[in-house]
Amino acid sequence: MSGNVGQKNTRLVRKLVFIVLAMFGFGYALVPLYDVFCDITGLNGKTNKDAVAEVVYEIDKSREITIEFITSVNNSAPIAFTTEKYKMKIHPGQYYTVNFYAKNETDKKMLARAIPSVTPGLAAEYLEKIECFCFSDQTFEPNQGKSMPVRFVVNPELPARYKTITLAYTFFDNTKKSLKNNKG
Repeated sequence: MSGNVGQKNTRLVRKLVFIVLAMFGFGYALVPLYDVFCDITGLNGKTNKDAVAEVVYEIDKSREITIEFITSVNNSAPIAFTTEKYKMKIHPGQYYTVNFYAKNETDKKMLARAIPSVTPGLAAEYLEKIECFCFSDQTFEPNQGKSMPVRFVVNPELPARYKTITLAYTFFDNTKKSLKNNKG
């Protein structure tokens, strides 16, 4: 009888090990799966990570879209961050530039990165940025403030159901991360 119990325990241990390995594999694959899911559904409002070439579009003067700009700062980033305009009316196909302003509020050099997002997420593919401070890390000298432009266009192929697009930026302090990467 003890041999039968031993076989049952061995099978149970194998099943548990398999379940643990499957859970670990699923957790490991979750980030790439989420990225694929967002690409397919258009969720998460990820914008292009690189500048796109300026293309001449036919400006759709019959449509007016409201673009809202939201600025925020991660709790650990000692930066003042704002925009010159919080809202503007635009025509699809016409290029616009809006300036953002950030200031290092410390007496130390800082490296920071702005992460953009677009709401509704499905509109992100139609918001094309030609120039953006979010494409690379921004270096700030102690107490330095600077104006940073974003040049963009909304592709006229944007479905008519979209009347408002929100472009939000969150600034993160990357100084410590940069120092770790430079130490090798």
